[in-house]
Amino acid sequence: MSVVLAQPEAARAVTDAASFQAATGATPAQMADLHAYLALLAEWNEKMNLVGPSALAEFWSRHAWDSAQLLKLAPDAEVWADLGAGAGFPGIVLAIFLKGREGAQVHLIESMTKRCTFLRAVVEALALPAAVHNARAEELKIVVDIVTARACAPMVRLLGYARPYLRTGATALFLKGRDVVSEIAEAETAWKFSYALRPSQSDPSGQIVVISGDVRER
Repeated sequence: MSVVLAQPEAARAVTDAASFQAATGATPAQMADLHAYLALLAEWNEKMNLVGPSALAEFWSRHAWDSAQLLKLAPDAEVWADLGAGAGFPGIVLAIFLKGREGAQVHLIESMTKRCTFLRAVVEALALPAAVHNARAEELKIVVDIVTARACAPMVRLLGYARPYLRTGATALFLKGRDVVSEIAEAETAWKFSYALRPSQSDPSGQIVVISGDVRER
């Protein structure tokens, strides 16, 4: 399973739904699903605190755009795994964009039961091509094209979670922030791996860590 990554585009400022649609090329149907997802997130957040207060206000400019940019890097990838899916970034956003594509599937992997309950509600309400797994990422045996994660764990732990997927041919796309260099340095004390960095389109200080091939313990 080989995924050819596209060259990253220049960063584009996203401030609201309209600029998000312009940046991503989202269809009216996809925008409708994203608005519905935002409404569900706001509703459920009142009773189970899925995201912080700023997340709803920055839904388009930060979270949705951060998630959707991954599709520009791997436009031909069909099967994705989102480790530590949380409230659905990037997995739910990816599933919305992949909806209707033959063979598309997003595996939303989350160890916290209450978050899985929310994710299943969104998947069902929007009829998304996604499966929710209430499990630890490293214990599942799923073959995917891309394994991704956002705000899941430091690189040193994240590589352990992703290792089974990389071993079966997946490419990793990990969304990381300004501490990416120190995270990679820490990870290199425990693991041997090759990586590349791609600039984030949504955050000038962010990077996307790209990893292909096996990850070996030192």
